[in-house]
Amino acid sequence: MHTTILGYPRIGAHRELKFATEDYWAGRADADALTETGADLRAEVWTGLRDAGLDAIPSNTFSFYDQMLDMSVLLDAVPDRYRHLMGFDRYFAMARGVQDVPPLEMTKWFDTNYHYIVPELGPDTRFRLAYGAAAKPLAEYREAKALGIDTRPVLVGPLTYLLLAKPAVEGFRPLDLLDGLVDVYAEVLERLAGSGAQWVQLDEPVLAADRSEEEIDALARAYARLGQLTSRPHLMVATYFGTVGADALRVLARSRVEAVGLDFVAGPGNVDVLASVGGLPRKTLVAGVVDGRNVWRTDSGRALSTCASVLGLVDQLVVGTSCSLMHVPIDLDAETALDPGVRGRLAFARQKVAEVVALGRALREDVPVPQSAPLPEAGTDRAVRERLGSIGDTRRGDRAVRFAAQREALGLPDLATTTIGSFPQTPEIRGVRADRRAGRITGDAYVRAMKDEIARVIALQEELGLDVLVHGEPERNDMVQYFAEQLDGYAATEHGWVQSYGSRYVRPPILHSDVARPRPMTVEWATYAQSLTSRPVKGMLTGPVTMLAWSFVRDDQPLAETARQVALALRDEIADLEAAGIRVIQVDEPALRELLPLREADRPAYLDWAIGAFRLATSGVGDATQIHTHMCYSEFGEIIGAIGALDADVTSVEAARSHMELVGDLRAAGYGNGIGPGVYDIHSPRVPAAEEIEENLRRALRAVEPGRLWVNPDCGLKTRAYPETEASLRNMVAAARRVRADLAG
Repeated sequence: MHTTILGYPRIGAHRELKFATEDYWAGRADADALTETGADLRAEVWTGLRDAGLDAIPSNTFSFYDQMLDMSVLLDAVPDRYRHLMGFDRYFAMARGVQDVPPLEMTKWFDTNYHYIVPELGPDTRFRLAYGAAAKPLAEYREAKALGIDTRPVLVGPLTYLLLAKPAVEGFRPLDLLDGLVDVYAEVLERLAGSGAQWVQLDEPVLAADRSEEEIDALARAYARLGQLTSRPHLMVATYFGTVGADALRVLARSRVEAVGLDFVAGPGNVDVLASVGGLPRKTLVAGVVDGRNVWRTDSGRALSTCASVLGLVDQLVVGTSCSLMHVPIDLDAETALDPGVRGRLAFARQKVAEVVALGRALREDVPVPQSAPLPEAGTDRAVRERLGSIGDTRRGDRAVRFAAQREALGLPDLATTTIGSFPQTPEIRGVRADRRAGRITGDAYVRAMKDEIARVIALQEELGLDVLVHGEPERNDMVQYFAEQLDGYAATEHGWVQSYGSRYVRPPILHSDVARPRPMTVEWATYAQSLTSRPVKGMLTGPVTMLAWSFVRDDQPLAETARQVALALRDEIADLEAAGIRVIQVDEPALRELLPLREADRPAYLDWAIGAFRLATSGVGDATQIHTHMCYSEFGEIIGAIGALDADVTSVEAARSHMELVGDLRAAGYGNGIGPGVYDIHSPRVPAAEEIEENLRRALRAVEPGRLWVNPDCGLKTRAYPETEASLRNMVAAARRVRADLAG
């Protein structure tokens, strides 16, 4: 028996990667300094995993931004618009854009909150191994070997890379590039073998989703070609995030790959699928029995039972994680302030490695897993459960009646302008919040500082000419954590950072017990902002699905039940906002698509409870109160119907990077409410010209009438700086006014 993991956090225990990357972007550090930080972080991970007793250690899981972007660079799949740049400048331009060149699209990595950079492939794409012998997986393998550590390089698998790519021209199928792509993979494998690599891991998470017969044939062709190479390392094909299809597993079982990784946490059905294809004779199974996605301690008895149930179906069994540990924080030992009853139920990345090692030893030596303290139980709130049982119909009134009432109450023009919610969080604002946490300033001083910032943001928006304002959210550390810290049933970490994209890290709160709202959470800030202006100010809340998706959620009850508890707390908050005179309330659900099950058959049940939770939260308001929602960076095609079923009065969505494609899709699906397609990309530092925004608006108007079209950025402005924010919003308002004037004429 042996032990391994599929990947490890790359951000550093103290977020070293974030600070080094942002220093490079800001010109405070050069490329050599950034490169040195990366090398230090890799060495720290490899030596730490070795010292923890792990038998097989992965490499090439580090990235300065994203592993899919790394593959595009490795394969020289670089669109022409970036080729005039070199090195890090090209790499980060593909991820973030530069003033004259927009970035590649970005979207969610399956059903996680991690975002990847979408490859852009066309009929002219010609794959080749960029940088040759100095290519990243080769260089990092040799780097680890110089430390005395023989690693297993990890690559995104060829099928996953192509199926997650976007066609550069309409009608093109990236899968048609398979043969040329596999030739480059073959070259990489041969070079790795020449460097001494014994194993290579190829990640194929797309196999946990529904796959067509053509795609299964492509899988067979790719691994037949790679398997027959005369000079190559052993191959491990890893799937995760769900149950692999029987057809796909049958292909892998018949191929020459030496090992297959299966996720038995998100995909308990993999036990049955493995049995149905006759097991993996003469192959190794990497059994993902330690959860790489959530923070709960492993039930060692259940994990060992799963291993025992498949032992007879494989030649050798390796204990591993269900997926990469990049989705969980690094070290629980850093969380000294957590309630002991909650802490006793948790394991972060470092602790999960120890669990893998202990399980492997228990199987190898037939010894018991060292006993931990008994798992504490989750807390229950009888009042919350009784209230949920008494709530009936959650449908809102007639759409036309609501539209008329809101138009009269708000008095907004066609193509109303607004923002998504947050404004830039300056070092000064973050410093005030830090001072308050540390007790260096009083509560009154903190409130004064926040109100001063709110007043500044309101005045700025009035000067810019926006129609519906926001208070800017200076008091909020994160759109989920802020609410979690005020709700019973949640716990927050101090150092539990997880990468969302690039240098954007979040600290997902831990939802451990029944959820309740002890007091109003946002009313004071919203009403203060509204008192400063005659224009409508939006109340800003995070929706129940996103509160779950961006938290580590208890696994002892169905997600649907937990979602209803969060929705009930939000329903009470919305009622208080409405009673305080707030007439526009935004309930963000950027994660609605994110939690969509990978298998078609599982989606109706999920959408039923997700839509139900949103309606439970938002259905208590009057017709004249306008409910907004917001979604970002997801493939929306599979939830078009659900967006309409939420029945928000206005839905704002990411659309800038995808050139307004979603607007037409919504119209085709019969969506009839207000729509705010993001007219510029806030994840890039570039300032869009008014003409560029105007073009996006005119494109959107081909699919939606002016009275239903809103004008807004594609996401919140928290991570941007004020100079670029003001310039972009000024151009946005100018573009909206020009188009509005043309329509009036």
